[in-house]
Amino acid sequence: MHSNPQNGAVLEKTLELCEAIVRQPNFPALQRDIQTFLDDDVAKQLYQTVVEKGEHLHHKQHQGISLTDEEISEYEDHRQALLRNETARRFLDAQESLRAMRETVTKYVNKTMEIGRVPTEDDFNSCGHGCSCGH
Repeated sequence: MHSNPQNGAVLEKTLELCEAIVRQPNFPALQRDIQTFLDDDVAKQLYQTVVEKGEHLHHKQHQGISLTDEEISEYEDHRQALLRNETARRFLDAQESLRAMRETVTKYVNKTMEIGRVPTEDDFNSCGHGCSCGH
């Protein structure tokens, strides 16, 4: 990372945020669930199959090609097999937890840069464009 005197305080606080993330009580378990998945060839193959079949179906739909009931059923069978696998399910849950954490951090940092101050919850309930839309 390129460092300069202007980002020293930001870098320091970013490192504090990183420390807070890894100190979350559930963080070691999330990391462990991901590593367990990466070490499990069966779970990885189940996951890869679902991803590939899902991408194939999405590509067909994007091209305007109708999916057959057989294709949908086959995909759903593979998806259910993936979800029945404890290692894969824990991996998916860990990925979702990390995604949610990343989304929260990004949301707050982006809003801070947008409005020029630390945001409050109310700042996320408005579209931010001066309208009264109630978002």
